[in-house]
Amino acid sequence: MPSTRLKSQLMTASEIDRTLVRLAHEVLEKTTDLDKLAFIGIRRRGVPLAKRLAAKIKDLEDREVPTGTLDINLYRDDLTTVGASPILNSTDIPFDVTGKDIVLMDDVLYTGRTIRAALDALFDQGRPARVQLLVLIDRGWRELPIEARYVGRMVQTSANEIIEVKFQEIDQMEKVILVEKIEA
Repeated sequence: MPSTRLKSQLMTASEIDRTLVRLAHEVLEKTTDLDKLAFIGIRRRGVPLAKRLAAKIKDLEDREVPTGTLDINLYRDDLTTVGASPILNSTDIPFDVTGKDIVLMDDVLYTGRTIRAALDALFDQGRPARVQLLVLIDRGWRELPIEARYVGRMVQTSANEIIEVKFQEIDQMEKVILVEKIEA
């Protein structure tokens, strides 16, 4: 397996926070009925993203946005290449998705395959009125016709580059970095 080396830091903790404030405002501006709004984070780093945006909207509008967690491991189309047996985490959506305006969230949008799997998993939970995608980083290289409605930052990458989002809740650090694959 190739190792990586740091190329650059794309976002600091304060830049991430400012971006989330902007994204919260965009979601509010483009939502016609806040009573139907709900956030679902794709496990792993979509979850803190969804929770943080819900907190931002709580601060801005003094209203709770229902938030859930979606595990897509059994819906992946690369299941056989991931490992002998997938690690299953729980999907936790404590509200009925039917009729809701769902904002599905992930940290990085790349090929679109994760989002395709997430849509399959989400529609097994019910039939939302609308599903929109929010990502912190869109790095291009799509393999499927999937586009985010809300994007924190667009970053053009090469095939041998990887964007790593580090959130305090998971990684005990807060930053977005660009790393490059290097052959050992």
